[in-house]
Amino acid sequence: MSTHPTISTLFLDIGGVLLTNGWDHTMRRRAAKEFGLDYEVMNERHHLTFDTYEEGKLSLKDYLRRVVFYQERDFSLDDFRQYVFAQSKPYQETIELVCSLKEKYGLKTAAVSNEGRELTVHRIDTFDLGAFIQFFISSCFVHYRKPDEDMYRIALDIAQVRPEEVVYIEDRPMFVEVAEGLGIHGIVHRGFEPTRAALEQLGLKLGG
Repeated sequence: MSTHPTISTLFLDIGGVLLTNGWDHTMRRRAAKEFGLDYEVMNERHHLTFDTYEEGKLSLKDYLRRVVFYQERDFSLDDFRQYVFAQSKPYQETIELVCSLKEKYGLKTAAVSNEGRELTVHRIDTFDLGAFIQFFISSCFVHYRKPDEDMYRIALDIAQVRPEEVVYIEDRPMFVEVAEGLGIHGIVHRGFEPTRAALEQLGLKLGG
C-alpha cells in the first residue's frame, strides 16, 4: 500500500526538461562561432546582465545590445535574435509523459522557470506549451529567479495547492533541494526513463 500523499500538481522546469535550454553556454559558444564573435568576451558580458533579463527588467533587444551589439557588427540584431529563437527544440517524450499523466490523474500543471520574456513567449507559442500547462511562473513574469524560495511560494499560491501535493521536475539539483525544503516532492531530471520511474514511485503511473 502506497504511503505517499495524493499528488495533484506538477511543477515543471521548461529548459532541460520539456525543451532544450533557451540560451545556455553551449548555444552561446555555437553562436560565437557562427557569427565570428569572441566567446569569452560575450560570455562575460552575458553573466554581468543576464539575470536582469531573466527577471523581466530588460528586453531581449537591450540584452543583445549589451552583450553583442555594443559595437558595430556585420549582421543585424534581428538576425541574431532569430538565431537565438531557433536553438529551442522539444523533448517530445517528456512532453507526452506529462500530457498523459495530466489526463489520467487530472493534474494541475505549472511551469516554474528562469527565462526572459521574449524567449518565454516564443517557446510557449512555438511548442504550444499552453495546451498542457495551466500556469506559467516564469522569472520574467514574477520578477524573482530560482533558487529564490518566493518562486515556489508564488507557484503554490497561484496553483492553490499544498507543498505535499506537488511534484517538481527540474534538471538542477540545487533548485530541487530548495523546493524540497518547502515540503515539495522533487525529482532531479536526468532523462526520460529515470523521471518516469521516479514519478511511478510517487504513484503517478501510466498503464495498469
